[in-house]
Amino acid sequence: MRVFVPLAVAYLALPALLPPFQMTVLGFALIATMVVYGINLITGRAGITSLGQAAFMGFGAYATAIVSSRLGLSPWLGLLAALLLATAMAAVLGALTVRLKGHYLPLATLAWQVAIFILMGNLDGLPGGRTGLRNLPPIDVLGRELTSSRDFYYLAAGMVLVCGWLLTNLARSRTGRATMALRGDAPAAASFGVDPAAQRLKAFVLAAALAGVGGWLYAHFLRFVNPAPFDLQASIVFLIMGVVGGIATVPGAFVGALLVTGLEDVLRDVLPALFGRGGNYEIIAFGLLLLGILHFAPQGLWPVVARFLPRRRPSLPSGPGLPPTGAGRAGAGPLLEVEGLGKRFGGLEAVSDLSLAIAPGEILGLIGPNGAGKTTTFNLITGFERPTAGAVRFGGVDLTRTRPFDDRRSGIARTFQHPHLLLDATLLDNVLLGTFRRTRAGMLASLFRLDAKEEARARVTGMEALRRVGLADLAFELAGNLPLGNQRRLEIARALAADPSLLLLDEPAAGLRDAEKLELADLIRQLAAEGMTVLLVEHDMDLVMNLVDRVIVMNYGRKLAEGPPAVVQNDPAVVEAYLGKPAEDVHGDAEAELADA
Repeated sequence: MRVFVPLAVAYLALPALLPPFQMTVLGFALIATMVVYGINLITGRAGITSLGQAAFMGFGAYATAIVSSRLGLSPWLGLLAALLLATAMAAVLGALTVRLKGHYLPLATLAWQVAIFILMGNLDGLPGGRTGLRNLPPIDVLGRELTSSRDFYYLAAGMVLVCGWLLTNLARSRTGRATMALRGDAPAAASFGVDPAAQRLKAFVLAAALAGVGGWLYAHFLRFVNPAPFDLQASIVFLIMGVVGGIATVPGAFVGALLVTGLEDVLRDVLPALFGRGGNYEIIAFGLLLLGILHFAPQGLWPVVARFLPRRRPSLPSGPGLPPTGAGRAGAGPLLEVEGLGKRFGGLEAVSDLSLAIAPGEILGLIGPNGAGKTTTFNLITGFERPTAGAVRFGGVDLTRTRPFDDRRSGIARTFQHPHLLLDATLLDNVLLGTFRRTRAGMLASLFRLDAKEEARARVTGMEALRRVGLADLAFELAGNLPLGNQRRLEIARALAADPSLLLLDEPAAGLRDAEKLELADLIRQLAAEGMTVLLVEHDMDLVMNLVDRVIVMNYGRKLAEGPPAVVQNDPAVVEAYLGKPAEDVHGDAEAELADA
């Protein structure tokens, strides 16, 4: 409410304070904000650098122009046509684009942006050609035609505020966290049930819909459409707006759009006079502005402003949490079975003919020298690698060919060799990612806040997971501010929020101090006492031998030994694998030497 009141006052008062020309500039800034909203969603949150958003704005503008001008229908039907065309094209282009990695992704968006712009001007069947379509009808609201910049402002600003509210809801939801995780760490998101390609495509289509609305507003504001405003330069300027304002913030979209639009209007008059000739010199100034922002405010202007605004301490969640999943807990026999597992990378056999079984409630250690194949085994069990031989069964269900985000993997959670966290998100938001499989609200429910009850239960579950690892007091701190030991505990809390029956821990003690290792061991024992099954990969032999019920030793991708810790650590083959010499040549206590390896 404290934010809504000043926004409402500004919304109503601005037309009385600004002259008509500045109202026109503000109208263009509001139109640009709709496009930048989408850029902030896909670039700031999903990690998709797109140089093609102006094309979707063009689709929206041309769709409404054809419907309202050529067909003589209402501009409001033109809005529907703009949304349909922009999202349909985004679905097609996104399906071909969002799976690309690295620099290939922005290059692909650049390619189809240029291609679409050329087609808009040269396609014989496109109404208007390069000259465009004129005399589009104004938007009609309750019988009043929005022909002036002041009248148009109320519609455009209202849509910007509503869409900003929707995107704020999305950012605080299950879908928003999943989207944000794609930018920071897609493997971690996948391990908790997020399909990275599908999630990126949803964000891509929603961003195109926002750009389509921007195109609809643009067409009926100018009442004229031609291809020129929807070229590559326009896409680059929209991207600059997002970076300048704050690429992952909703208010930053308006800040960046207003600053760049206003600056562009000034520079178009000033720079030609300075250079003595006409030209698009403003793009040079935008480049310099971008360099300055990246150097002095790399997160954008809005995060700098937000530091000086009063903050309300988030309230602690209360009430019931999410119901238990029960996944993998039914049935007799081993919880996890691995038979004849193998994995080849070209000519390298990373894992060969590995078989193991874990009983419910057991703590099983998986150890071996560096390069023995332990992490590869983890990746095979969790679906990050496809085995070239063998089978993996969990609770009697075959998981051999399933991917990490497959729902049949519900009941399995893992940590990673190096912490995979969203460093610019709070501890609670990181843990809430672990509840993704346990919740069901989709993008539409998140946008309109129809997921409030489910979200409240998830937050209670997240806080409980933080309490179990001793981090509840830091729930609203940023994960990037944590020392390494607490980051590893946070990863375990996120895994616990998934309510797993099988927990895979990949070197959880790496980098921890002795006291922290003792706390970790106590936590794992407590989890096992509660019925959780643990598969542990660890190099700290003292920790492993005093914690696990049974240990498997790997060497060169094969199982070398298996049994109770006291037996395995005295096995001559194990001693030789760790110390690099025959057991009979080892002096002193072999058990002590192995513990120090």
